[in-house]
Amino acid sequence: MIEPFSTAKRKETAVLVAIVNQAQPDYKVEEYLDELAFLAETSGAITKKKFTQKLDKPDVTFFVGKGKLEEIKAYVQANEIDMVIFDDDLSPSQVRNLENKLKCKILDRSLLILNIFSIRAKTAQAKTQVELAQYQYILPRLTKMWTHLSKQKGGIGMRGPGEKELETDRRIVRDKIALFNKKLEKIDKQNATRRKSRQQVVRVALVGYTNVGKSTLMRLLSKSDVFAENKLFATVDSTVRKVVINRIPFLLTDTVGFIRKLPHALIECFKSTLDEIREADVLLHVVDASHPSFEEQINVVNNTLAEIGVSDKPTLLVFNKVDKLMKEEDLPQAEDEEELIYVDDSETDYHPPLTLEQLEATYMGRGEKDAIFISAVDKLNIDKLRQAIFDKVSDKFFTIYPNYVHNDMDYQYTE
Repeated sequence: MIEPFSTAKRKETAVLVAIVNQAQPDYKVEEYLDELAFLAETSGAITKKKFTQKLDKPDVTFFVGKGKLEEIKAYVQANEIDMVIFDDDLSPSQVRNLENKLKCKILDRSLLILNIFSIRAKTAQAKTQVELAQYQYILPRLTKMWTHLSKQKGGIGMRGPGEKELETDRRIVRDKIALFNKKLEKIDKQNATRRKSRQQVVRVALVGYTNVGKSTLMRLLSKSDVFAENKLFATVDSTVRKVVINRIPFLLTDTVGFIRKLPHALIECFKSTLDEIREADVLLHVVDASHPSFEEQINVVNNTLAEIGVSDKPTLLVFNKVDKLMKEEDLPQAEDEEELIYVDDSETDYHPPLTLEQLEATYMGRGEKDAIFISAVDKLNIDKLRQAIFDKVSDKFFTIYPNYVHNDMDYQYTE
């Protein structure tokens, strides 16, 4: 409990709302809400309760039905909840109607992600990209809650341009969008010049879903002090480090993580950051092997890579966090075959967690020779990963430098 004269900031409280339908069955919605709660926690909010409702499609007025809305309202008022966060994007009219009804802050998934990006952005480029995305998000959503730019309003979802109430004059918002676009054009030219200077160096980019351990792996491979944290979007700014394996040097880039329902405005605004991926020679696609929906996360990343036109690059699939998987001998064994319980998952698309042995057998059985299973934290199979990276990088390196000869005078081995 905060003391009466304490300067500690009280964390905001939130409830989460999602709908269940044919496209999003119960078990998926539960997983989405867990991820939304993690997003809220990353933003600094405490999730108090989750509400779901079965609807074929969202209600055009309140997103949920009137009965469920009254249930949410009663809980919000009884527990003095600061905000209600919806797992899908809301229309401007839905936001306005919900604010009038619930009398608290209303956020959707996109605005929550934008808020996290605004917290995480450190460089001038990242801050400009986030502010542009925020203005593009609010332009069609201008309501009386954004009255003047002169007043400040804090809290989750109100950072950056939201810290000052936004003017209802659409022309001024469009002018700001144009200004940020010009700033990014200038930054893009500077980055393009910088990347040209790297053309004679092999480039490797870490890609993957958010919070799969890319930054931890970056620290391990580059032996540098790269920020890593068990929170979503710990990395927003791209980080580049030189790495040498078997005297072959290359540049390793840690990039922003992807996520389901990533706001399109962010993908557009972060195109210069994503250029690091486009211009990479090799991609290390890092996967959280311990996550129950890691295959869906793989698909999310692959779809995003396809969207930015890099799905054909040489890629090494790196299954991280295998230390969290059970071993075959740790599985509960039934004494009699009749005791085994068989689950028909043909219609639910649900798959029980795999052991490391099952995971390896599955992917090797599919012919995925470019798959490595590691633990960045426990440093498991890192030598094997280094060799796999070397095999990928050396092909490109010797294309650039066909007359390169290994000797002790060229590069010092970093092991």
